[in-house]
Amino acid sequence: MDPEAAFDAHLAEAGGRFTERDAQLLRAVRVEGSLNAAADALERSYSRSQQRVVELEDAFGRLVERQRGGAGGGGSSLTETAETLLAKLDRLETEFSGVAEVAETVLDGTVVEREGELGTVETDAGLVRALVPAGAERVRLAVRADAITLHAPESVPGSETSARNRFSGEVREVVAGEAVARVAVDIGADPDLTVLVTRTSIDTLDLASGDPVTASFKATATRAFGAPSTPSSLS
Repeated sequence: MDPEAAFDAHLAEAGGRFTERDAQLLRAVRVEGSLNAAADALERSYSRSQQRVVELEDAFGRLVERQRGGAGGGGSSLTETAETLLAKLDRLETEFSGVAEVAETVLDGTVVEREGELGTVETDAGLVRALVPAGAERVRLAVRADAITLHAPESVPGSETSARNRFSGEVREVVAGEAVARVAVDIGADPDLTVLVTRTSIDTLDLASGDPVTASFKATATRAFGAPSTPSSLS
């Protein structure tokens, strides 16, 4: 298993990664008609933009057709390969957006400690650091599936701080779509923790039901909302 898996919309081939930032550059070339003008429009360095295009072309093939001469070093247009990459990334992001609208885990808990806007909440899964509303005692935590990172248990970065929540668990289910996979992780609470990763990451990780994993997510990405004070399974 790879050290970690998280949702990061990108296309991979021959060691290269085509990301949304790269897509922005190609779209700007399409609109502006040259790489130089595209870099200016995005307020990026022309030399770095040119270098990035070369790196992408080494992995994916010719992306920009260049015409010599003229102001700014000539014009440029996108190749069919570039348009195909843009379309594939658009489909990936569209699929993810549709899933992410409902993909979150909600945990009930009790605030046991506060430090400014951050609080420590006791849940069935254990203690969770989160942004908590002032004065609330009973809360519900909402954790977005795209904010969670999965690690192999032996590969959790030692640099992670207490500002990140970390839970050991077991993969209960992997539901793979065309581009995005939804992973259910049992961390000892009801419901399971829902995590979104790319299908490519699942294939690379060889992640399957029953595998041990460590899930981590930032405290600042975890929001608590006031909940009814009626007794629950925690009391």
